[in-house]
Amino acid sequence: MTNLVQVKERIAELKKELTAVIVAHNYQRPEVQDIADFVGDSLELARQCTEVDAQTIVFGGVRFMAETAAILNPDRTVLLSEGNAGCPLADMISPDELRQWKQRYPRAAVVCYVNSSAGIKAESDICCTSANGVKAVNSVANDDILFVPDQNLGHYISTQTKKNMILYPGFCYVHHRLKPEQVKLAKQLHPDARVLVHPECPPEVIALAEAALSTSQMLRYVKASSHQSFIIGTEEGILHRLRLENPAKSFYLISNGQICTDMKKTTLEVLAQTMELRQNIVTVPEEVRLKAKQAVDRMLAIV
Repeated sequence: MTNLVQVKERIAELKKELTAVIVAHNYQRPEVQDIADFVGDSLELARQCTEVDAQTIVFGGVRFMAETAAILNPDRTVLLSEGNAGCPLADMISPDELRQWKQRYPRAAVVCYVNSSAGIKAESDICCTSANGVKAVNSVANDDILFVPDQNLGHYISTQTKKNMILYPGFCYVHHRLKPEQVKLAKQLHPDARVLVHPECPPEVIALAEAALSTSQMLRYVKASSHQSFIIGTEEGILHRLRLENPAKSFYLISNGQICTDMKKTTLEVLAQTMELRQNIVTVPEEVRLKAKQAVDRMLAIV
């Protein structure tokens, strides 16, 4: 316990030395969320990183998130809490692959999920998150939309737009492996609970849910709901905030396997070491950054 207290104290000292702000995604470990200045989903953190008064942004998350912070903050130092924290979904498509798909569908506008590399964002017309995907797609003049890289989120958006959606076959393994049978079993075990899932889940899982929501939308939904119990279909890290903000309500996972191993790579000790050594600096080549920033700015402009 003493060691943990010392680590927290050291992180506080390093924040002052670096004039740093710590931001953490909703899927991070509870202790990392607790020590962060801001906790949120991809869209909230992208906005927050443009508004902070700090020389250094320490990002508790995965690489594409820290890249987005670097894209928006070229004059600040961005440190990724754990240098090896990547995103298998983001890695499913390369800029070369996207260029090939663009040649195949020359009339399509490219909408890329924010869960993608800076190189993919640079090849896209607009970015989106799970919270504003429908608005982003509908904001584009083109009738044809090439959506990358998450096919499940793309399919969910296709049910709420008249656009012709062309879906790249990528997926998030945490959400993609959830099965309808697991949802049905969870509902049998907790018949009074509302089912809330992430739109990265397969369509047949979403069909059994009361709502498909981003993590920030889940938090708002639960807070406003008169229901007392909820079955959650997203990465288990969200349970920490749900329970903190709703101590009288109950939460159950659809499956015990809802864990992103990359999100869990960041511990307080790892965070302190990264700040101590000023390591895992995330940079984006300026030519790529400027192109990617156009797509991200268009996303952030959506109300």
